[in-house]
Formats: sequence, C-alpha cells, structure tokens
Amino acid sequence: MTTLKNKQMSFPELADWVISRTLKAGAGDCKVSLSRRRSVEINYRDRKPEVIKEATTQGLYLEVFTNNRYAGQSTPDFRKSTLETFITDLVANAGIMEEDPFRTLPDPKYYEGRSDTDLQLSDPEYGKLTPEERHAMTKSVEEACLSKGGDKVISVEAGEYDESYEEYVKTSNGFEGSSKSTYCNVGASMTAQDKGDRKPAGYNSVGCRYKSDLPPMEDVGAEAARRTLDLMGGKKIATTKIPVILENRGAGRILNGLVNPMSAGNIQQKRSFLADKKGTAVGSSLLTVIDDPFIPRGLGSRYYDGDGFPARKRSLIADGILNEFLVDWYYSRKLGWEPTSGSLSNVIIPPGTRSLEEIIRDLKRCIVITDYIGGNSNTTTGDFSVGIIGKLYENGNFIQNVAEMNIADNHMNFWNRLVEVANDPYMYSQGRFPSLVIDDVVVAGI
Repeated sequence: MTTLKNKQMSFPELADWVISRTLKAGAGDCKVSLSRRRSVEINYRDRKPEVIKEATTQGLYLEVFTNNRYAGQSTPDFRKSTLETFITDLVANAGIMEEDPFRTLPDPKYYEGRSDTDLQLSDPEYGKLTPEERHAMTKSVEEACLSKGGDKVISVEAGEYDESYEEYVKTSNGFEGSSKSTYCNVGASMTAQDKGDRKPAGYNSVGCRYKSDLPPMEDVGAEAARRTLDLMGGKKIATTKIPVILENRGAGRILNGLVNPMSAGNIQQKRSFLADKKGTAVGSSLLTVIDDPFIPRGLGSRYYDGDGFPARKRSLIADGILNEFLVDWYYSRKLGWEPTSGSLSNVIIPPGTRSLEEIIRDLKRCIVITDYIGGNSNTTTGDFSVGIIGKLYENGNFIQNVAEMNIADNHMNFWNRLVEVANDPYMYSQGRFPSLVIDDVVVAGI
C-alpha cells in the first residue's frame, strides 16, 4: 500500500478525502489523479561521471466539473491544510470559466469491461538495482562506443536512466484505477571527425520495462558508434525517383503524419484529411496498423486510458482500409459519435517474412532512411516534407552514405506505394514497426 509520510494516508484514502472536499466545496463532479515517481539518471563523458541525479516526485491533479464548466490544476503538496485552499480556489476558478456543455465526466457505463490480465508492467527485480550496477552499465556502454569508434571519436556521452512509477485515479462518478510500472534505458551518443569540418553525430538508445530485457551493454555502445560512423562521407545525390526503405526504429516519424489526423479533435476542428475516409483505402493492402494495449511488458501497455475507458485492442487500419478514429469522451460528445479512445498504447505494424538484407539485395537501387532532420506534416491536407539521412544501395551493394536530401509527398499517395514489410519489428519502443519499403519516392537535394 502506498503511504504518505506526513499523514500515513494511502492513495485511495487521500483520493476519497479530496473528492469529498471538492463536492462539498460546490463541484458537481471531479476527478483526482495521484502519482509518485522515483528516477535515477547517470551520464558519463570522457570516462568520468558528468551527471548523477536521483529524484522522487509526487503529484496530485484535480479536475473539477460544475454547471457545464471545467477547471484542472496540479500540486505536489499533499498536506490537507494546503489542499483545503487548493480545492476551494479551483472550484471557484471553475465557476468563472466559459460554459462548455460537452465538458463532463464520461457516462459510467464506459468504465466497464476492464481486463485483469497481468501486463507485467513492473519489474519485480527493480528494487535490487544498485548504484554500482548503474555505473557499471554506463561505463560498459561508453567503453564499447569508444572502442568501436576508434580514432574517429571526438566525444562520447553514455547514460543510464531508470524509474519506478505508480498512479491512482478516482472519479466522483465511479471510476477507480491504479497501476505500477518500471522503466530502464541505456544509450550513447557519439560525435566523430569526418573530412574537413564535418562532425557527424549519431546515437543509440534502448529502453524496456524490465532490465533483463535490455540487450548487452556492449552491443548498445557499439551500435551507437556504428550508426555514427555510418554518417561519414554523407552527401547528396542527384534528385531521383527511387524505392526508399524506412528503417524500423524511425518509421514512426512519417507514420505519425497518417495517425495524427485520425484524432477526433482534428476531425471536429476541420483539420484532418481523413475526416471522410473511414471505410476507404488510405494505403496499400500491406498497410495494417494495430493498437494493442495487452503486450506483456510493452512500453505502451495499459489497463485504461485517460478517460477511464478500459483498454481494448483495435485495428485502426486493416489491409489499407481505415477502420477507426481516435475518439475521446469530450470530442465524442461534440461530434455525436460513440467514443473509442483518444490515445494510443502499443502501435504495431505486423511484420512480413523477409529480412531487410534480403529486400535490399533484390532491389536494383534503393535508399535506406536511417534518420530524419526537421520536417512537417499538414494534418489538413496530408502534405508532408522531411529531411533524410540514409544509405544508398545498388544491386544489394552499399554505394554511399546519403545526406542533405529531402522527401516531400502526400500521405494518401505515399502509403499507397507501400510494397513490402520486412520481418524486423523494433522492440524497444511504443511503436513496434518493421522496416517499410515505399516505391517510387522522389528524393531531392536540399
């Protein structure tokens, strides 16, 4: 049971007290969210600790609904004497806000049906992680990066971060939810000396719920160096139309431009090019996008969303057909739609059957996009533009590193040219995407 040192109150007890006081102060309904996070961060540079930080934070976020008006505010202070004034002031503030008849707590019927599956969000071994182990992990990552980088290294920074997090949420109309989770991340960034004054910088970072799921520290550091060295000699090529491969770990950078217009908020505000596309094709038959909150140890796994709706697996796009929008409670009321969920958990594109290497070998000429620079995506029109960094291949052979190039397209065209999905989903992210092959993309020099 989580306790508060000053009053020895559990989160549920404090939430009940806050709800009772808020209703007595004049609120029609309210929602209280309580959280506590403990985090540790260690960074090394030049084989010496540069950052050693440990923090424990707590927060209370109170939302007040009264007479079609709404206000929300947070505080780290859990003392009852302070909270009395905090609550009174917040209820008063809600009373002077502009009236919004759509701003209410959800109908309690939408709270029903929550899964009790063990999602394994909290590592039972987390409490055994010692300061010595954290430093050893960071040193191993740094040493591997320095070793792999050799005489090209200008600087290397390595780091370890871990945290434990717990929350408790309760509403005045019947929702109650709680969760505990852990997270551990290691990574390194490296700057290298290229020809002239070019100093390419690359990185590698991986994170998991369970420390035991991390790859070997040496592999993490070596990959950071490899990705940096892959930037050496990068230069533009002549503008061309060519198949491009979105590397697995970065595919979400462009896919987000297709997913964001699915939100009910963008649709209601006339800022979505997908508003009238439900039930129609928005990509090739190879494009399937699944929202799956039930992956054990998944970074996006959850039991409920921000509205208190129970987590459900959803097929957002199936075989290229747009199936669902992201509809939260507020915008469901404004649009007159049935709510689904306005947020995402683990986003998955099912993998194909062939490796990235096999695909590259069979393409006469292609660019593998390994990173992005800047860029924008217009949710209203679907137009997007982004700078790219990558590697040019011909007949399966590496030709050169590519830099200072740009792709500009429209999502409704771009995703219809998806011609193959590799078998290499990236596992260290909330977005588990394999590498994606897009045909006939115009790649232009900047």
